[in-house]
Amino acid sequence: MADETARAQVAQAGGDTIFGKIARKEIDVKLIHEDDQCVAFSDIAPQAPTHILVVPKKPIVRMSEVEDSDAALLGHLMVTAKKVAKDAGLTNGYRIVVNDGPDGGQSVYHLHIHVLGGRGLGWPPG
Repeated sequence: MADETARAQVAQAGGDTIFGKIARKEIDVKLIHEDDQCVAFSDIAPQAPTHILVVPKKPIVRMSEVEDSDAALLGHLMVTAKKVAKDAGLTNGYRIVVNDGPDGGQSVYHLHIHVLGGRGLGWPPG
């Protein structure tokens, strides 16, 4: 748990996570989407045939730390998730996932949305 707290504190200090570095273009990845608020790219450890991450440029550590003033950004992330899913050809449907904290399976402490598809996805997910 101390490791999780340390990662969250570093992330909170300025988004100094792999996702913050990607959003600031300090790490080169092939972007699927970029605009003034977010980036999207393929996950390096895909959990489905299509696994895209939508990451805000604003360094938000986790969903439970979102502020009311982030409402428009969150809406934008969801609309972007829909667009990248459509562009990826996920016409039979897809799943959108946001993990929060250690029990939620969050591994990078910079808010991000997973867009998963390309096969049938079972329920419950975990």
